[in-house]
Amino acid sequence: MADIERSSLYDKCLGALVGGVIGDALGAPTEGKSPAEIDSRFGWVDDFESGGTDDTVLRDILARTLIRTSGYATIDDWADDWLAGWDEIFGPKQNRFFLSVLHTARRLRVQGEPRQAALGNIPCSSSAMCIAPVGLVNACNPAQAAAQATHLASLINVQDAGFCQDGAAIVAAAVAAACRPDATVESIVQQALTPVPATSGARMLAGVQQALDAARGRDYAAFRIYVHEHRDRFFQPRKANSLETVPLTLALFSLAGGDVERCVTYAANLGGDTDTMAAMAGAIAGAFGGVGAIRPDWLDKVKRNADQDQEELARGRAAAAVTKLTRERASGAALSSLLS
Repeated sequence: MADIERSSLYDKCLGALVGGVIGDALGAPTEGKSPAEIDSRFGWVDDFESGGTDDTVLRDILARTLIRTSGYATIDDWADDWLAGWDEIFGPKQNRFFLSVLHTARRLRVQGEPRQAALGNIPCSSSAMCIAPVGLVNACNPAQAAAQATHLASLINVQDAGFCQDGAAIVAAAVAAACRPDATVESIVQQALTPVPATSGARMLAGVQQALDAARGRDYAAFRIYVHEHRDRFFQPRKANSLETVPLTLALFSLAGGDVERCVTYAANLGGDTDTMAAMAGAIAGAFGGVGAIRPDWLDKVKRNADQDQEELARGRAAAAVTKLTRERASGAALSSLLS
């Protein structure tokens, strides 16, 4: 375990976790507000005091599931931990959870079949907002991260809301790509999109491309104005879901050059589902830069305010990634023996 703590893998795991908490906490006060409301009430949001909202609660439950299963979590495993963590979901932060999550949890408790729990759920960002741990246990393997994320996201959204699974796949793949030693902002975005099927995922891919095009050639201030002037293109008409949040998150990550502080503050001040976008952007940027890219005073605040010990979760996540890699190497060796 001590060796893991000295590794770049642990550094990136902790960076992604802490970056996600910071983004969630920074964006919480501005969630659902327009730029004008944010400007008049807050000016420019650039600090936080809380330990995050539902985004972090659900993410930490998933993190524990992945640790418990050595990285091989299924929807059954995650569902078990939703029920074990019932008081976390239906606790002090219950009012922050979207209806689809609460609906899934109650169906799991009554019916007990995870594969059916998401039927009828309204599209949301709840799987994308918490999926970063999947990218960490599949570090440097975006395609594998996307496949597992797609499966796990089916606990919340399926069928006509299947684009939400694409959103989760993109965020998990982005985190996995950000863990690569040779990662760049451009390679992270490209590798995040590559695993999404071109036909089935066309809506999500088109939305991401539209957001990236809007960011190209503009600074943050101009981008913020542009997306709100054309909000019918970038924002969902009723409740924000991943078709809105994931494209804007990747655009903000690109605009910020992958810098953690710029990513989370850009998202927190954009308007809309700010805590979710900032949590996702913070996780991707935190994996990219590692924990050393995060302000020391922000690290201290996370240690004081987070509901879970993020260092412990990072150790467990890194260990799960190593266990997963070891098993897959053994499978590869068995396949090689068949070829020889």
